[in-house]
Amino acid sequence: MTLLDLLLLYLAFRAKQVICDFFLQTTWMATVKGAPFKQGGGKALGLHAGIHAAFTFLLVVLFAPALWWLGIVDFFVHAAIDKIKALVTTRHNWTYKDSRFWWALGLDQEAHNLTHLAYIVVIVLASGGITPG
Repeated sequence: MTLLDLLLLYLAFRAKQVICDFFLQTTWMATVKGAPFKQGGGKALGLHAGIHAAFTFLLVVLFAPALWWLGIVDFFVHAAIDKIKALVTTRHNWTYKDSRFWWALGLDQEAHNLTHLAYIVVIVLASGGITPG
């Protein structure tokens, strides 16, 4: 993997996060995914995490096809991060009007960023590391 490949992979994961978390996440997903599973939270969270998993799968297949299973890992990791944020914000009744809601959102996004960094490290290592060029 070249430095250019690494940069493209990083930018692809950043774009994936913005697209899946902000452009493809519906109001229903965003507002219901934190609800109890029996009240629709599981369906909303599952659909949202599934979209992320599909995008991760596509990216990984482009860069390191043998690691396709990272898409499955991403489903569970993304869902867990989002569920934790939802539980915290719901427990404290934080809304977009509260600064702590935005702290929680920032930490949520950073957790996703660190997850993507871990995927990138795995992909780079599986690809034989960074080569000049």
